[in-house]
Amino acid sequence: MTQKDGMKTILCYGDSNTWGYDPETGSRFPYEVRWTSVMASLLLDRARVIVEGLNGRTTVFEDPIEPGRNGLSYLMPALVSHMPLDAVVIMLGTNDTKHRFGNIAIDIASGMKRLVQTIREGSYGPDGKDPVVGIVAPACVNEWVEDGPFTGAHAISIGLASEYRNIADEMGCAFFDASQHVYCKMPDGIHLDAESHGILGKKLAQWVKEELIGS
Repeated sequence: MTQKDGMKTILCYGDSNTWGYDPETGSRFPYEVRWTSVMASLLLDRARVIVEGLNGRTTVFEDPIEPGRNGLSYLMPALVSHMPLDAVVIMLGTNDTKHRFGNIAIDIASGMKRLVQTIREGSYGPDGKDPVVGIVAPACVNEWVEDGPFTGAHAISIGLASEYRNIADEMGCAFFDASQHVYCKMPDGIHLDAESHGILGKKLAQWVKEELIGS
């Protein structure tokens, strides 16, 4: 099945920074502030953007404290629910850096690879084809985050971009490094502020046009 109106369908699969968590209030940014909405507004005549963001979501790891956050478990239902999909954008990995998981960057990248494999295992795109996959390395955890679940996370998070790039090259995916454009400011140090959502949405819209759906 193809879209008769020529519109593409893009699934954005991520964690709280895709959901739109506001680090100042602990609630959710208004719809128009979120990077997914900014991106959608710039792709309005080209694509429909579906958002699947969940606070605390990991790539493939079960969280003993916050159940239901394993990104692998929900990925297939999400793909089936929204198919046919022309593209899937995955931005995960921040929660995988939590101290309790004991991961290093290459472990998290292996989780990302498993997600890509899951997308490739089904015929979730138009006419039974695979969706194009884009891997987004999330913005690094701030270096001043020194306690709590993300103790030591900065050192792990700065290694994600190179490891994700390796996975993208291996699996034939598009790659985008969010840390080259946005920064998780303190005192939270984990979530994007409103300004960063705007910047990221604009940058990703251009990337999607060039790498995922054609300009």
